[in-house]
Amino acid sequence: MTNLKEQIESRRTFAIISHPDAGKTTLTEKLLLFGGAIRDAGTVKGRKTGKYATSDWMEIEKQRGISVTSSVMQFDYNGTRVNILDTPGHQDFSEDTYRTLMAVDSAVMIIDAAKGIEAQTLKLFKVCRMRGIPIFTFINKMDRQGKMPLELLAELEEVLGIESYPMNWPMGMGKDFFGIYDRFYNRIEMFKAEEEQRFIPLNEDGEVEGSHPGMDEVLYEQTLEEVMLLNEAGNEFSREKVLNGELIPVFFGSALTNFGVQTFLDTYLQFAPMPSPRESSAGPIEPVQETFSGFIFKIQANMNPMHRDRIAFFRICSGKFERGMNVTLSRTGKPMKLNNSTQFLAEERNNVSEAVAGDIIGLYDTGTYQIGDTLTSGKEAFSFEKLPQFTPEMFVRVSAKNVLKQKHFHKGINQLVQEGAIQLFKTVGIESYILGAVGQLQFEVFEHRMKNEYNTEVIMERMGDKIARWTTSDKVDEKLSSSRSMLVRDRYDQYAFLFENDFALRWFQEKNPDVELYNPMDQHER
Repeated sequence: MTNLKEQIESRRTFAIISHPDAGKTTLTEKLLLFGGAIRDAGTVKGRKTGKYATSDWMEIEKQRGISVTSSVMQFDYNGTRVNILDTPGHQDFSEDTYRTLMAVDSAVMIIDAAKGIEAQTLKLFKVCRMRGIPIFTFINKMDRQGKMPLELLAELEEVLGIESYPMNWPMGMGKDFFGIYDRFYNRIEMFKAEEEQRFIPLNEDGEVEGSHPGMDEVLYEQTLEEVMLLNEAGNEFSREKVLNGELIPVFFGSALTNFGVQTFLDTYLQFAPMPSPRESSAGPIEPVQETFSGFIFKIQANMNPMHRDRIAFFRICSGKFERGMNVTLSRTGKPMKLNNSTQFLAEERNNVSEAVAGDIIGLYDTGTYQIGDTLTSGKEAFSFEKLPQFTPEMFVRVSAKNVLKQKHFHKGINQLVQEGAIQLFKTVGIESYILGAVGQLQFEVFEHRMKNEYNTEVIMERMGDKIARWTTSDKVDEKLSSSRSMLVRDRYDQYAFLFENDFALRWFQEKNPDVELYNPMDQHER
């Protein structure tokens, strides 16, 4: 048990969140470099070189230079096993990101120094706050001209409504960027310097002894004034507040030039939380208990197009995973044997024999699993808290362009729907397929993947925005279906109505008070 306890305590599992183009995937790449996981980080820019970010594996991601799926990567660094979940920045894929945040113990928020807090960053931050997840902030692109550091700090506190503590402080920016004044390690780290000459130690008063060639005296004095202001008027550092999600440690740097990244990683690993207890239907589940348990937070089809495989991403919450072990799927009570499992290193995957609480592993899925499923080796089945399901707002009718490709069409649509980014509905009566999503980009990705992964071109007819509401009734009068309140079934055969607008929804409720309607997202937030 001591060995298991030590293994679990060495785990650090976090998600990287940001607005698109703040440098999220680039930072992930550089962290993997320090972990020795990859030799050559591919930048997300520079598509003509044919070199893509290691964590962006889907064809459409390589073409557009954006992340639309959550990637999981693992590496060892200084005796710590690090699990990084790189999330989609694009708002159309918020649902994937929200579920990913349920599977981590902390989050790293990246902010573009020129843009400050952006809409998607704020949204994701609120989810972290709701869950009490500790957040660490990396203010990126300091080698470019941006907002003043004190302005960024004020914005962070005002917009997010949380205290912050700069672990280091930038000396200049853009062309005049000299480096960072490291408050935590009491040293200056120079931006343009050879490895062995990178650090200048500071004395007990936080000052450089004597003069240093190449350092701008005016910039140095200005930095000392700003640091003194932070020391006197800024927040005090508190490990407890960080772990409770009440204080954000802030780091400055440049992910693209790999500056400040290792300093961030070293410090982050000292303060980031280890795996903690998880709420379940049987009460809190401690990570160190012997019973193995965890939940599926994501399903991804065709990570290997050669094998048409489907992987269920599984967060281990307690105990130890061993290949070939027997578990129970709580939703069905069905016993299962976990023979085929994998670990992730960006596009490389290896079979995993053992893993412990805090780790993310991939389970090969033949259609058995659903997002949110709990697996446990204990005699008593229980379930971890439900994962959010967004209510779709945009809808399209979908059909196969070539009627001879119906088999491919049905296989593709069923597998892609299981990933949870798009939802499938069937009309009642004359059965036709309708897809629902929270953003247009999800439809574009669906169309692209159907063509490239399932060799099926689809016709998508826009239906516009609708208000989807499910009903608790087992049986619904099909005559209630109309063009303004279309009756459909979801993929679990539950009845739902797609209302044309708010007026149509209210009119329906007034005319049919006995039909109880609900929104799954409201239930989750309660």
